Amino acid sequence: MDVTDESVQLVERVAALDIGKATLMACIRVPDERTVGRRRQEVAEYDTTTGALLRLADRLRQLGVTRVVMEATSDYWKPAFYLLEADGFECWLLNASHVKNVPGRPKTDKLDAVWLAKVVERGMCSPSFVPPKPIRRLRDLTRYRRSLIHDRTREKQRVEKLLEDAQIKLSVVASDMFGVSGRAILTALIAGQRDPVVLAELARGRLRTKIHALREALTGHFDDHHALICAKMLDRIDALTTDIAELTAAIETQISPYAAQVAQLDEVTGIGAVCAQEIIAEIGVDMSVFPTAAHLASWARFAPRANQSAGKTKPATTGKGNPWLASALGEIAAVLARSDTFLGERYRRLSRRRGKLRAIVATGNSLLTVIWYLLADPEARYRDLGSNYHDTRYHQRHQHNLIRELERISGQRVILSA
Repeated sequence: MDVTDESVQLVERVAALDIGKATLMACIRVPDERTVGRRRQEVAEYDTTTGALLRLADRLRQLGVTRVVMEATSDYWKPAFYLLEADGFECWLLNASHVKNVPGRPKTDKLDAVWLAKVVERGMCSPSFVPPKPIRRLRDLTRYRRSLIHDRTREKQRVEKLLEDAQIKLSVVASDMFGVSGRAILTALIAGQRDPVVLAELARGRLRTKIHALREALTGHFDDHHALICAKMLDRIDALTTDIAELTAAIETQISPYAAQVAQLDEVTGIGAVCAQEIIAEIGVDMSVFPTAAHLASWARFAPRANQSAGKTKPATTGKGNPWLASALGEIAAVLARSDTFLGERYRRLSRRRGKLRAIVATGNSLLTVIWYLLADPEARYRDLGSNYHDTRYHQRHQHNLIRELERISGQRVILSA
């Protein structure tokens, strides 16, 4: 029999929390001092208010608990986790699907807490990644900024639909309806100007080369009720833009201790300062929590899962990962698709053969590998291999195979001249 490198791990003093919105059920398991091999447990219900959680912390400290675990139930786990973590306890957040109850057993909060404690004390689970407090604060800011950007994009789409309803085809001629020229035209429409000739003269820059097309596009039936709705939409867009700018300034301040890491990631084509901030906010800068780059890609669900049964390998998806990180990687992949780089060529090669979705996942996997190595080594710098890397490697391998075949046939070593 083969010897495994796994050690039997038994946590002597453990507490498990089954958390709800208003209350939580705590199961504490400790060794029995009178009988060797026996366990004692205490199950009690606590409120999720700060005072009740402090009383729970005192009880855990009194019983010498060394590890506190809880399931990731919505956002209800955060108050208990953060308070107990700040109080010096080792806190584990567990994926509920990894520690689900045994089928056939009654489902109650008390039994769930007991089951969770038994699973953890035997070392049958591993904790989820919870970043440190500075990264959590940064994550809150970047996630809210991305949400506001999505809201602003939806509001801009509503403006375009409103103009379509009024037979105004501004988006057909202008690449950016909300640039200087577009905003001037929209403001004039709201103010009551309906003459397409006058509106077209408000164009600036390169848009003035399309004056004739602009006049045709601005000929419609934009009425007063369109003006009222459009004004409200533009006000909302401006307010969101102001909020996004304020959040960006706060993010710049919060991420200043990690300016070196942001600069490292910014060197990679497609990863700008904004995406670098979002990536650091989601995965942190301490790569010791991910033993290898493959662990990071697997955690982010940018790696294929094994799905084998009866000796046959079946198709498998990557599963659901971090949607905020996936959004950032998807944007980077879209930029890379139009770049003359190694990763850009990798995306194009895969999209032709396997489709765009698989190409995005594969490119995201490569990006995470690059990110892991950059963050793991402060001195590391990114060097692009070039878009012709695959062709060069193919010709090198082909040449090497030909040389080996010639040497086999001739029985002599073949040396190519430069």
